[in-house]
Amino acid sequence: MMSKNWRPATQLVHGGTTRSAHGETSEAIFLTQGFVYESSEAAEARFKGETDGFIYARYGSPTNDMFEKRMCMLEGAEDARATASGMAAVAAAILCQLRAGDHIVAARALFGSCRWVVETLAPKYGIDFTLIDGRFLENWEKAVKPNTKVFFLESPTNPTLEVIDIAGVAKIANAVGAKVIVDNVFATPLLQKPLELGAHIVVYSATKHIDGQGRCLGGVILSDKAWIDEHLHDYFRHTGPALSPFNAWTLLKGIETLPLRVRQQTENASKIADFLAEQGKVAKVIYPGRKDHPQADIIERQMKGGSTLVCFELKGGKEAAFALQNALEIVKISNNLGDSKSLITHPATTTHKNLSDDARAELGISPGTVRFSAGIEDSQDLVDDFARALKAVSA
Repeated sequence: MMSKNWRPATQLVHGGTTRSAHGETSEAIFLTQGFVYESSEAAEARFKGETDGFIYARYGSPTNDMFEKRMCMLEGAEDARATASGMAAVAAAILCQLRAGDHIVAARALFGSCRWVVETLAPKYGIDFTLIDGRFLENWEKAVKPNTKVFFLESPTNPTLEVIDIAGVAKIANAVGAKVIVDNVFATPLLQKPLELGAHIVVYSATKHIDGQGRCLGGVILSDKAWIDEHLHDYFRHTGPALSPFNAWTLLKGIETLPLRVRQQTENASKIADFLAEQGKVAKVIYPGRKDHPQADIIERQMKGGSTLVCFELKGGKEAAFALQNALEIVKISNNLGDSKSLITHPATTTHKNLSDDARAELGISPGTVRFSAGIEDSQDLVDDFARALKAVSA
């Protein structure tokens, strides 16, 4: 079931659905490692690629195929591969197209594990890298070398919600023959379309937002069919970062309600950002939906809404951040995000703890920095929770 004329909410309920002979309403879970063939000749033809069909669950399965097709419809991509986690998607998207002697340019504002792939893993295989302040297009231009093959960025970034001009970066990449990979987790495919802005590859941790209910891990890589066939297809088959069919089914169920959840989460995040901006114990609030965001002009051009995340800084540093988090009742302390439950974390001691003090300071992560992921609860209950918890913070 595919239709380019369907709007997102319809795509996310019906897109890519393949029914078995039983005519089931819900998508079927095909929990099988392998597939059988009618004859030896049929097996040979399948392996040669002369006939369509599945070979082995590490390569793909009917359930995974439905999830990939549904994500393609939503993202506007030609092809996709579902992975076991978001980091599997990031690592595969970067490494599948590089070899020793190649060069990566990456925005320095990345999730800790993403930076590890760029800074630590890639150099082990002879791949060079340059980290830059990705907010300024001239930095991308200056970092280019003759061997630059990949530009990698998050926008909005984790956790400080910086926004990068994707179209501007893509223009620079196209001029030098590099591919732009965008980690679009914080925006979700509903609020930002990197491929429409000129990016070549988009990656997601489907654990966030797409499942969005704290149940399973998953990831996905989306691009044009030619890039996936040339670079990702064999890498994916032979290194095995495949998504479990059960998790693919769980993600299919989660994605059906994605527009409803993201809309409520975005509204809640906006209200919390506005509330925190008025509090004397809060030094700074960063939210892509506010006019005082440093890249508000870029946000207006490339995003269809704010975000489900809020970054803010408390004046009392780590002590104040811990006091606030410990005093919250509805909002739970967790390093996950994009969940139907509101979550909060202290990046300096969790997601970005492995960075040096200088590296965190360079990214704007102070001891008082806190990242809030809005859930789907009643917005006033969340405001009340923060108002009460702020009382536990020393002035």
